[in-house]
Amino acid sequence: MNLSNFYRYFFYAIWLVMIVFWLVLARNVKSTVRRQAALPRLMNLALLYAAAGLLADPFTPMSWLAMPFLPSSHWRIWCALGATMTLMGVLLTIWARLHIGRNWSSVAAVKADHELVTTGPYQWVRHPIYSGLTLGFVGTAVAIGQWRGVLAVALALIAIAQRIVIEERFMREQFGNAYDTYARRVQALLPGLI
Repeated sequence: MNLSNFYRYFFYAIWLVMIVFWLVLARNVKSTVRRQAALPRLMNLALLYAAAGLLADPFTPMSWLAMPFLPSSHWRIWCALGATMTLMGVLLTIWARLHIGRNWSSVAAVKADHELVTTGPYQWVRHPIYSGLTLGFVGTAVAIGQWRGVLAVALALIAIAQRIVIEERFMREQFGNAYDTYARRVQALLPGLI
């Protein structure tokens, strides 16, 4: 197997591991008391699926999406950097998912007996799953080095920003001053910045 094929399989494998992990853990969550409205939820999922599709499928009907935005002469460096970023992002999402436990939801929601989790990765960012997803999407886009990766990251960031706005509102309504205090102390997506 050459290096090019290794990276191709690596990215498919790492995202597949995360998806399987998510599906397995999704069965053991608390019941939902309140969730995001259906239409915004579907639009949000459509953006994320479109982003994932752009990263996964090298064949695009628009040729400009396959044009490089990084110098292809250094593809090994970009692939190694992208693989590292993707792996770190996926590991962060898995750690955060394990830490939030049964309070997790696939959509913006409030669970029965919802707990405000502020430990583990949640002590550094309020939305570490989204931080990890962002890092993973950016890493995969860097490894691909094509404009389809840039578009995928933009779509993913729009979806993540929409989800954060709704989740922030739900958490403030659910936990009041406790969440406001937590939000003043801990950044939403990127420690020290966002």
